[in-house]
Amino acid sequence: MPTKATAARPEALLLAVRVHPRARRNEVVCWQDAVLRLRVTAAPHDGEANHAVIGLLAGALGVAPSRLALVRGATTRDKLFRIERLSLAEVRVKIPPAEGA
Repeated sequence: MPTKATAARPEALLLAVRVHPRARRNEVVCWQDAVLRLRVTAAPHDGEANHAVIGLLAGALGVAPSRLALVRGATTRDKLFRIERLSLAEVRVKIPPAEGA
């Protein structure tokens, strides 16, 4: 039976991400509706961009990269990540909308 501490947090969050590879720098761009937009310098070759996205997301969220898993979109710009033990509200606090957005 779950305790209050475990019941308050979801097992995993599914986060939609739109990636722009081969950018000038790695950065979290903005939220566009429920999709997080990112730019990474890595090319989309042999999973390099996916690894860069995982590193960027983990750093922005303050979690270990092992808590992120690519669920869908390994070869496309639109990706779906599973993030262990974080809610959408916690993600939005850690990555707030851009000023004026």
